[in-house]
Amino acid sequence: MSYNADIPVPPVPIMKTALALRHVPFEHLGVLEPLLLGRGYTLRTLDAGAQPLPAEALAAADLVVVLGGPIGAFDDDRYPFLREETDAIARRLAARKPLLGICLGAQLMARALGATVAPMGVKEIGFAPVTLTAEGAASPLAPLADGTPVLHWHGDWFDLPTGATRLASTSVCAEQAFALGDHALGLQFHLEADLRELEAWLIGHAAELAAAGIDPCTLRAQAPALATALAQRAHDVFTVWLDRAEAHAARCAA
Repeated sequence: MSYNADIPVPPVPIMKTALALRHVPFEHLGVLEPLLLGRGYTLRTLDAGAQPLPAEALAAADLVVVLGGPIGAFDDDRYPFLREETDAIARRLAARKPLLGICLGAQLMARALGATVAPMGVKEIGFAPVTLTAEGAASPLAPLADGTPVLHWHGDWFDLPTGATRLASTSVCAEQAFALGDHALGLQFHLEADLRELEAWLIGHAAELAAAGIDPCTLRAQAPALATALAQRAHDVFTVWLDRAEAHAARCAA
């Protein structure tokens, strides 16, 4: 068969890659997964501590999402893999490449930026709204200004990293969200959580709930009424943030 040079050859689509660093199986991408797939991302998940964290993969991914987990960002004496993970996050931040950190992920980001991360002495677990700062109201978090309760599940706090912008707080924890430009977002709360899968959280964190005196029946009863609205807010927040992060990456590549 002869080749006709006059027939245009369609461009080969360039696939975007998103790499998720997961610390426990049930704290996964949640509602982020279908959103990323719909935006053309190829997804890869690495189980931190159980699988190697190849430096080239963390550097090359178009997006890295560092998920939550039941250990502290400062626990590297007991969980040595956290040193390597924190260093990889620091390199990603220095390169100004899109990075989203959730709960432990945000705490690791803060630590990588030189901020203090430490136990609060209390647990913030349950559904409650966040209060946006003026900067937060103008950020991708704007859909949360209506007071929609989000899922909190942590017992550690961090100082606002140098150069970061505070976006949200609660009465329990002043640092609930921060941003570095358009490329990095740290969330203390679990906006990614799919409440249809909350039972896995209640089972996986049973010991923590019992130690904190929190009845899983309360959380289970509250979730159905919040699931639809919270999923929509999460979609709206992450869509705007991804739009901005992708635009930032495109500018850097130009």
